Amino acid sequence: MRGKNISQIKKTKPAKNITVYGWVHVIRDLGNIKFILLRDISGTIQTVILKKNQAVFKKSAKLTPESVVRLTGQLKKQKQAPDGVEILVQSIKILSLALPELPIPVIEKTKAQTAQSKRIDWRWLDLRKPQKQLVFKVWTEMERAMRQYFLENNFIQIYSPKLMSSPSEGGSELFELPYFKTKAFLAQSPQFYKQMAMAAGLERVFEAGPVFRAEPSFTSRHATEFTSYDFEMSFIQSHQDVIAVEEQMLKSMLKAVQEKYGQLIKKQYNRELVVPSIPFPQFTMKQAKAILKKLKVPGPKPGDLTPEEEKALSRYVLEKYNHEFVFITQYPASVRPFYHMRLKNNPRLTKSFDLLFCGLEITTGAQREHRFQMLKTQAKKSGVSLKFIKDYLNYFKYGCPPHGGAGIGPARIVMKILGEKNIQETTFVHRGVKRLRP
Repeated sequence: MRGKNISQIKKTKPAKNITVYGWVHVIRDLGNIKFILLRDISGTIQTVILKKNQAVFKKSAKLTPESVVRLTGQLKKQKQAPDGVEILVQSIKILSLALPELPIPVIEKTKAQTAQSKRIDWRWLDLRKPQKQLVFKVWTEMERAMRQYFLENNFIQIYSPKLMSSPSEGGSELFELPYFKTKAFLAQSPQFYKQMAMAAGLERVFEAGPVFRAEPSFTSRHATEFTSYDFEMSFIQSHQDVIAVEEQMLKSMLKAVQEKYGQLIKKQYNRELVVPSIPFPQFTMKQAKAILKKLKVPGPKPGDLTPEEEKALSRYVLEKYNHEFVFITQYPASVRPFYHMRLKNNPRLTKSFDLLFCGLEITTGAQREHRFQMLKTQAKKSGVSLKFIKDYLNYFKYGCPPHGGAGIGPARIVMKILGEKNIQETTFVHRGVKRLRP
């Protein structure tokens, strides 16, 4: 079984014999001496093979970049070596020899990377790059902090089904599939099941899981399958209670990432991760449109924001409030699902919100309508067949508390944390309209 990783070995006292496993990152052959930079998930370390150790020297001649090896040797101090230590190799075992010609480089020699489509074709090689691996280290820490926040605030984790008998969001963005003698749909969100949990009396729930959208979109922020963080909570006064929870959660998440990986993010992505202050700036849709009009940013959708409007509004908020987040509230009922609660004094508007992070929508949330008759009325007005939501409507017949929640896109959050421009870079394996492999 493997012992210490490279980062742990670097902390070991010199003059000690150690064994290290990893990938051959770089080979430098100087004739009578070879330097092999070895890499694992924790970092790299320089190793040295001397010609006088003929058996090992001869064996090392077979090595190719990205081969997997086990090296045993003596850890020594060496001022010229990276991090001031190196391993004088005494034995070598080749565990897996890589073919000499890589389809994509693991070490990019210029600032211009290999074309994204080709890198995604060979995603497992692309992910060997330390910069790419940092994406998922960040994501892991972010999710750990998310889970910790919810658990510390009395939320219960649920795991909702992804095969549904009826659409969860409505519309045409559905993957339909045969299911024995009937048909099923892949879940667009866990929304109906989060609300079922409220009717069940669980009061506060959260989930991290896959969702599916049959959107024929080719943008830098869309995917047909992606991970969603969702939460729902009972006994709220309005959607502002949901907003307050998300602010605290996001602050906890970004603080954890900043503390663990802030310096590495700065080094590898040249991005300064800022932990946001609370409360976040907030505008109604009407206020947002007024600001955009003053900025002379065209808005073809009266009740919604285009990507260009989102970016312009975020730039405005950053300049005026020095904040990377902004909530947009009170979306018109015409652009929101039937189950969003309407404002009492203006039923054309909803108790809903989106959250923008550095110009990108990362969250949609709302207070939900929990009154049975009102839900039926709103569903009918929205053209939703009551037959298809029969089970959903049953949740509200026997007592359901006022509740609300949100769905959050973690891949988009990581995009903005790292300053990446495409969601494919922050998704382990992307699924899009024309992407079903690897």
